[in-house]
Amino acid sequence: MSKKLRKTLFISLPIIFGLGLIWYSLSKFTPSDFQSVKKSFQTAHYGWVFLSIVLAVMSHLSRAYRWQFLLEPLGYKPKFTNSVLTVLVAYLLNLVIPRSGEVARAAAISKYEGIPFQKAFGTIVAERVADVIMLFSIIGMAFFMQTKLLSEYLFKDGGSNPWHKVIILGGLALIALVLYFVFKTSKSAFVLKIKEFAKGLLEGVMSIVKMKKKVVFILHTVFIWTLYVLMFYVVTFAIPETSHLPIGAIVVGFVVGGLSMALTNGGLGTYPIFVASVFILYGVENNPARAFGWIVWTSQTLMVLVFGGLAMFVLPIYNRKKV
Repeated sequence: MSKKLRKTLFISLPIIFGLGLIWYSLSKFTPSDFQSVKKSFQTAHYGWVFLSIVLAVMSHLSRAYRWQFLLEPLGYKPKFTNSVLTVLVAYLLNLVIPRSGEVARAAAISKYEGIPFQKAFGTIVAERVADVIMLFSIIGMAFFMQTKLLSEYLFKDGGSNPWHKVIILGGLALIALVLYFVFKTSKSAFVLKIKEFAKGLLEGVMSIVKMKKKVVFILHTVFIWTLYVLMFYVVTFAIPETSHLPIGAIVVGFVVGGLSMALTNGGLGTYPIFVASVFILYGVENNPARAFGWIVWTSQTLMVLVFGGLAMFVLPIYNRKKV
């Protein structure tokens, strides 16, 4: 397989998969389902959706500001405007080609602020390490908050047996132990690549540890992820059927929705389906649950397209004297 064909497949397959999921999902709709979802869209309180977009924009601004703390020890202090614009461009490009935004972000800040690409990209990797830690923390929170629900589906007894949590944790520990020995002893090229990636993550963690303004950096990281959860949470008030959901459902829905974005570009097709499947477990009817997923995904995607498109247009104009 040629390199060009592999690249084409890498870009096109997730999009085709996402569009296929949308078609499959819509093909299951009856006329009454369409009317029900349409009604949810028409009667939704879009003030909450607008608030969600405001929270998302605030998270992007915080991310751009947080980036300064990683660049400063390297001797660079880019303009905050350039940091914001490059972050927005990165989000836009990630909708087209997954993870391409990080490379473009490093290239843009290198071009307009004179920061070496390798150093800029290294700080972005360090950022991702902090984000991965936060994501796993939220996943862990979701697991412990919903052990009873997991037990109901796995053991059918409503989680009354206290050993069930021990069994689940023990199983996870066993899997982790097996993976450790596999990665420790294996010589396969695939495993070696994963080990190299893990080594890079560890180096990124160490760069965070050596940072002068660690506390502020950590606070911004917590702030960013709190905004992520809140921008998901506030939309539940836009639809009456989802406004009663407990915090456990919000956390699980947020985690599942976030993980679905790894399957297709920006969660195309997967995000509404995955989030709806979680809310259905909490007693929300199918169609309002579907409507919620589509409202969140559509509003956030449009926000990225609009602000990312503007940033791509404004960035060279703002820096025209440097080009």
